[in-house]
Amino acid sequence: MNWLKTLLATVIGLVIIAVGILFTVHNTEPVSIDLVFVQLPEATLSLWLILAFVTGGVCGVLLSTLTILALKTRLRSAQRKVNSSRQEIDRLRTAALKDSA
Repeated sequence: MNWLKTLLATVIGLVIIAVGILFTVHNTEPVSIDLVFVQLPEATLSLWLILAFVTGGVCGVLLSTLTILALKTRLRSAQRKVNSSRQEIDRLRTAALKDSA
């Protein structure tokens, strides 16, 4: 089963590389990007599109990481509250048993 997973990942990787090469070959027209305050240098359309795609992916990973860290912090806080409540319940149970004896 592990070899199948490796084979599938390899095939998908090769397909992505082939599509990237074909994309680059078919989009060789030079363009310049004008961001309101900055004029970026001329480069091929495929380069700008790939850079935009990679930048979006990196931003998505960073935002996801921040969200995950915030959720983990909330989870740890909730776990501390649960442990504190369990300890208090255990103390109350043992106190009630001592009082009845």
